Amino acid sequence: MSLWVSAPERVELRSNFTEADLQGVIRAVYKQVLGNAHLMDGEGLTSAESFLRNGDISVRQFVHAVGQSDLYRQKFFEASSQYRFIELNFKHFLGRAPQSQAEIAEHVLIYNAHGYEAEIASYVESDEYGANFGEAVVPYVRTTQTQTGMKNVTFNRSFALARGNATSDDATKAVLISDLGGNRATKISAPAQGSGAAGSTGKRFRITVAKPGAGSRFRRSNVTYEVSYAQMSSRMQVIRRSGGQIVSIAEVA
Repeated sequence: MSLWVSAPERVELRSNFTEADLQGVIRAVYKQVLGNAHLMDGEGLTSAESFLRNGDISVRQFVHAVGQSDLYRQKFFEASSQYRFIELNFKHFLGRAPQSQAEIAEHVLIYNAHGYEAEIASYVESDEYGANFGEAVVPYVRTTQTQTGMKNVTFNRSFALARGNATSDDATKAVLISDLGGNRATKISAPAQGSGAAGSTGKRFRITVAKPGAGSRFRRSNVTYEVSYAQMSSRMQVIRRSGGQIVSIAEVA
């Protein structure tokens, strides 16, 4: 059975990288920042790729270049509503959903006051980006991880924006606008048919959790819970309250 959601792959460009390593990083950046889009021949940023290959820029700077590119602007700024554009910026560059209407409003102000380039820079140059990805790690959707200082509802909202490797970011309307505007919790809905995930709420799922263990060394051990779809949201709330970190959610065969 296909995974409904799994732990993200951490892709890093190390100092002794090979050409194969470099190409893997470039592909991972395009996949993450361009929303799983298929790139046509000639659409890649060849100049920025060369700078990355030569060590003139970091992965973080390469991500920034993709965000500032005409390709990103055309796909997500010109083709989407302003709220959707900001939603996707959070996902593509910080690996999460916006937490609140206040966060959306902050970025609306950044764009209106300082323009497109400042809006992209506000994510990639942020302390949050640096703390999670640094200079060498490709951003990834942090859907399966609970985050220190992050509201629990952000976990559900990230699921709403990222529903597996087969999904894309082609939708032009905001997904979270109603929940954020009304300060409401976002429900976890079953993915649509064809998304590479379960389409029936009658199925069961296995949640794998890293839980803090007892003792002075405070080791973490993995435990699993098997739940119905209807029980999933309440079980995840219990896991988060107890300090557990969700590693993966898989459909039970």
